[in-house]
Amino acid sequence: MINSPKKVTLFVQCLVDGIYPEVGESMLKIFRKLDLTVDCPADQTCCGQPAFNAGYRQEARVAAERFIRIFEKAEVVVCPSGSCVHMVRRHYPDLFRDSPDWRRRAQAVRGKTFELTQFLVDVMGVEDHGGRFDGRITLHDSCQALRALGISAQPRRLIAKIAGAEFVEMRDSERCCGFGGSFAVKYPEISTAMVDDKVHNIIATGADAVVGVDISCLMNIQGRLSRMKSPIRVLHIAQLLAGSIHFEGLRI
Repeated sequence: MINSPKKVTLFVQCLVDGIYPEVGESMLKIFRKLDLTVDCPADQTCCGQPAFNAGYRQEARVAAERFIRIFEKAEVVVCPSGSCVHMVRRHYPDLFRDSPDWRRRAQAVRGKTFELTQFLVDVMGVEDHGGRFDGRITLHDSCQALRALGISAQPRRLIAKIAGAEFVEMRDSERCCGFGGSFAVKYPEISTAMVDDKVHNIIATGADAVVGVDISCLMNIQGRLSRMKSPIRVLHIAQLLAGSIHFEGLRI
């Protein structure tokens, strides 16, 4: 376990980098409020998860090697995506099982890479961040964050401390939203049925906003809500904690 880090290295997930930079900016605000020095390597790229999930292990290994070279000197690595953190923690050591040196380096990076809420609650011991949201909030539990990393209580504990917010659990919050990366492309009809179930459960809570820890899930949910002309805002938890939600949620 990392104890009281002074410097955080930000691992910016691809969708945040290319489509939702406001999530990364919100993380920067959070870390500065905690008086942490922040580094964000400009040469970082994809962690290799899309290639790995599609069965291209060699290509994923190339991406993993680059990731390890860039981040192995960091004190702690924090990412706004549970699925990317799961890739680093679970699959990197396996990718290098035939290479003892690379496996050792992968294990070292694995041990200091965290999803945002996991880092705030479990490492920093932070729950009350001073945020405010006047309205009802519900939470979507993304699959890999919940099942692979055990992230469930952490975002709820953070939301509970948001001034003005009323938290409402949705039905089946742990069920998949239907995105699943290439799953949504390969099986669009099934994916659409799954996200329809998800947004109906969100709407049923009467929430003003749905919050999550994975931007890919939130992008899928926001897309469906927008097609239904729903006014419900979709927010990454970093935006909620940083107080940047007074202007807009995720952009479409």
